[in-house]
Amino acid sequence: MKKPRLLLLSDLFGGNPKWVEYYIKILEVKYDIQYYDVLELAQMNSINTEVKIHNQFLNGGLEKAVVNLLAFEKEKVAVLGFSIGGTIAWKASLKGLKITEFVAVSSTRLRFETEMPNCKVKLYYGEKDLNKPNEEWFLDLKISNQTIENRDHLLYKEKEIAFLFCSNFL
Repeated sequence: MKKPRLLLLSDLFGGNPKWVEYYIKILEVKYDIQYYDVLELAQMNSINTEVKIHNQFLNGGLEKAVVNLLAFEKEKVAVLGFSIGGTIAWKASLKGLKITEFVAVSSTRLRFETEMPNCKVKLYYGEKDLNKPNEEWFLDLKISNQTIENRDHLLYKEKEIAFLFCSNFL
């Protein structure tokens, strides 16, 4: 039987970081996994500072990444997005990406979104992530979220915590 497709979308730094392997090892049993480096989706190079990369995303990179993701993915998919990767998938879903289940970790830019994807959504944030959406935003959009105590924005890089995020798909 063919496994369902699951997209993993990287954080702002893209590349092929070791922490992504934690998720692939857990989820490849049940899913056909496609990993996307968001810098490649946005057709950006990574030889920049965090601030420069962030600004490139805000000045057309997000939109370019969404267009490219939509060009690559035509079938139903589940999504696990990290930081800006979750924002890209969210925006792509609003433009027609067929997402069955959406999980995002530390996708702080979602706080600016006012429209919900048409799928099951679960969001995770570290308690110490200063840019996470406020409680009113979650209530307004009726979104399920979980705050992880004593963790910051980069909590998804921790091996011990990867299973929690993956459990949504198992």
